[in-house]
Amino acid sequence: MSFELYYWDGLQGRGEFVRLALEEARADYIEVVRGKSSEGGGTGAMMAVLDSKDEACPPFAPPFLRDGDLLIPQTANILFYLGPKLGLAPADENLRYVANGLQLTIADVVTEVHDTHHPLASGLYYEDQKDAAKIRAHDFIDTRMPKFMRYFERVLKQNPAGDQHMVGDALSYVDLSMFQLIDGLHYAFPRATKHFGEHYPRLAALHDAVAERPNLSAYLASPRRLAYNETGIFRHYPELDKATR
Repeated sequence: MSFELYYWDGLQGRGEFVRLALEEARADYIEVVRGKSSEGGGTGAMMAVLDSKDEACPPFAPPFLRDGDLLIPQTANILFYLGPKLGLAPADENLRYVANGLQLTIADVVTEVHDTHHPLASGLYYEDQKDAAKIRAHDFIDTRMPKFMRYFERVLKQNPAGDQHMVGDALSYVDLSMFQLIDGLHYAFPRATKHFGEHYPRLAALHDAVAERPNLSAYLASPRRLAYNETGIFRHYPELDKATR
């Protein structure tokens, strides 16, 4: 039976972190809003689950994943579940909690990226908060992004199994998510990340190595990989970007 992934149509967003794991593992899955599933297809099928009075605990928001009778919300939670099933989690159970902690930290960065263009309220248009967004984005570029990236670079450097993976000695979903985070930052802030590889060589090497994996490379070149756009989390507004040394 196929995994059923629920996320907004036309957006990479948080759903992309799950897609990358499914694609790398060549898992059998259905993108419900873009296709058909046991719930039908389209956005209506997703909203029916969100608004369901039959689910014991319906998800608050997408992404969420259905595996048989099990409904799993939240990106990091989905990946914690999928990792062992897809061969994308450390064999050592203790390291699986380390992986989950890193994934949750990635989620923290993603939230801060979102807040660079929506610093006041998610319900307001970007155009209604551009001045505040510029202040928030420049603080993110100058302070928050370097703090997070220095941490992730140090995690790679201090990995006892070597600096090719975020945790353990083999590819995990955390490596895939780190690729997506770095890739999204390059799209949103091309000037700020121009010298990314000079400052964070291990992270840059990880990003490139993931992109070159055969399954991921094929996915990235396919129509299944949605393009970045200015309705997602990673948005490129030139006025929010700035050059760094």
